[in-house]
Amino acid sequence: MDDVFVGSLMSSPVHTAQPDSSLQTAANQMLAHSISSVIVVDDDGHLEGILTTTDFIERFAVGSTDPSAPVSDAMSTEVITTTVHEPIQDVAELMVEEGFHHVPVLDDESVVGVITTIDLAVFLSGKSSVSSPELMNTFSF
Repeated sequence: MDDVFVGSLMSSPVHTAQPDSSLQTAANQMLAHSISSVIVVDDDGHLEGILTTTDFIERFAVGSTDPSAPVSDAMSTEVITTTVHEPIQDVAELMVEEGFHHVPVLDDESVVGVITTIDLAVFLSGKSSVSSPELMNTFSF
């Protein structure tokens, strides 16, 4: 795995939301694309944060369920990132250590993709994509 880099495994294009988008809009996007996060970017495509299913669960757990609230109210802003040239083993180790399931991939300051635990599982399975019928039955989104 030392010669495999993030750029060859990342999901791209990445699904994004604006900080002022509603949580309802972000949730609908996540459901429509069977994804568990959206990357929050500004008008120039620069990273502002990430909104995950865990963020939704945390909001629900504290009784904050307003679907019209902006994404910025729920997103995580302290985001670990990587680059397309980072060895996948380094990023996988970081994800395990930190308990992350999604790591945005940056090129300069712009978001160009996201590496997820699903991407890693697909790579380790030897399948070409998560859309393989065997894998679609394995993963729940």
